[in-house]
Amino acid sequence: MGRIFITGSSDGLGMMAAKILIQQGHQIVLHARNQDRAEQALEANPKAETVLTADLASISETIDLAKEVNKLGRFDAVIHNAAVGYREPRKILTTDGLPHLFAINILSPYILTALIEKPKRLIYISSGLHRDGDSSLNDLLWEQRNWNGFQAYSDSKLHNVLLAFAVAERWKDVASNALEPGWVATKMGGAGAPDSLADAPLTQVWLASSMDAQVLKSGNYYYHKKTQNLHADAKNRKIQEIFIDKCAEISGITLPD
Repeated sequence: MGRIFITGSSDGLGMMAAKILIQQGHQIVLHARNQDRAEQALEANPKAETVLTADLASISETIDLAKEVNKLGRFDAVIHNAAVGYREPRKILTTDGLPHLFAINILSPYILTALIEKPKRLIYISSGLHRDGDSSLNDLLWEQRNWNGFQAYSDSKLHNVLLAFAVAERWKDVASNALEPGWVATKMGGAGAPDSLADAPLTQVWLASSMDAQVLKSGNYYYHKKTQNLHADAKNRKIQEIFIDKCAEISGITLPD
């Protein structure tokens, strides 16, 4: 049985994935934004090992979260699930002066990837909307563009794929993959989302825990356990490395080779 850390697991797909993995007998560490959410997370999954708290909109809290994860010892898998959706009507700035959506969806998984001791598997939750993402990587912080929540979200989901694939190239001893769970009726997806909610957490569970030969491979993108078409630039190594360099510059944290 494996030991798995899941960001954003106080509700939604993170909570659902945790529940399935715990039922399978895995040792799960949860994450929540604050203490109230942490209590919700443990109430939903009382057999979890523990729950760690950090606001991923904050660089310092994200760094501290990585330290707390490392104190618990090495994990078999980390599922980067935490995200905010596409409905932010205006650019909200964090205490670090970064767009809120950028900080949570893009920079926090980068920081955690760089600072958490390498697990055997890394899973990044993307979206079919990553295909609408802007691969130019110009104006990541929306300083020149007029804010567009839908575009910012789509960009972030492309960036999650770029991160997953960049790590797959750098760390040959880690299976690093990305997936889209589908458009489902979570708080983020909305009540009218058409895809199966029951099926939505199954691919991340599979990637985190299965011994199938396929999941031990790296640098793939899945939907319902099947590889899917990607943004045309998702496999572009130059773009991946530019993205990594920009995250390093913004965060002050270097992704190890």
